[in-house]
Amino acid sequence: MEKYKEIERSIIKKFRKEIWSKFVRAVQEYQLISDDDNLMVCISGGKDSFLLAKCIQELQRHGKIRFNAHYVVMNPGYSDANYAAICENARILNVPVEIFDSDIFASVSHFDLKSACYLCARMRRGYLYSKAQELGCNKIVLGHHFDDVIETTLLSMLYGSEIKTMMPKLHSDHFEGLELIRPLYLVKERDIISWQNFNDLKFLNCACRFTEKTSTGGEVVSKRKEMKELIKQLREINEDVDYNIFKALDNVNLNCVLGFKRNGNYKSFLDDYDE
Repeated sequence: MEKYKEIERSIIKKFRKEIWSKFVRAVQEYQLISDDDNLMVCISGGKDSFLLAKCIQELQRHGKIRFNAHYVVMNPGYSDANYAAICENARILNVPVEIFDSDIFASVSHFDLKSACYLCARMRRGYLYSKAQELGCNKIVLGHHFDDVIETTLLSMLYGSEIKTMMPKLHSDHFEGLELIRPLYLVKERDIISWQNFNDLKFLNCACRFTEKTSTGGEVVSKRKEMKELIKQLREINEDVDYNIFKALDNVNLNCVLGFKRNGNYKSFLDDYDE
């Protein structure tokens, strides 16, 4: 059996409960993909986006939903080695990638780390939305997973002074008719790592040239890595803590919060306290 077929089989068989069932559940529960959708699946070169691509392929082949998919890699200025690694993994996994170039890394290279990461994220998003429009796609598919969701939640609380999370789907504010979806929303990172190791796959961790330069002599510790470590520590006390954080965002009691915002408008508990 060819390597890519073994990898596909592992998603459906070996990791059916941990990956495939949760992927399908997210697609159904959050109504992420519909008939006649034209998807642009974004592949960064990491484990998450390549797993996402394989799950989308499986759904397209064997699911009841009829849709089209483009598997797109944006090259923001990868080193030759990282570019080659992405292409080789696409070959191994039998993912028909479409690659387009941008100059993002060069554009942000003279900024400090904090500014560069912010600008890089904004520029990436802009390039991806423009590419989706060029391809006639109505949905952009990203590989964010369960752990990304709870890490974002804690980041917002501890550093942003607000309670919000990474949504399973959202409409674009600046590109009419485009929607962003996250089908790996319920899949845990540890299971993605297990799938990767089971199939003896090697993916890029971070292909950013800027962080490669600034981390010489020591790893750059990001706020997200802080949250990952914090959750790891909390899980030692309560093994369900990650699920509880996740579920809390689906179980908000508005009778017991000081205030909340909706569509930019703030409402205090005092507004109707005496009613």
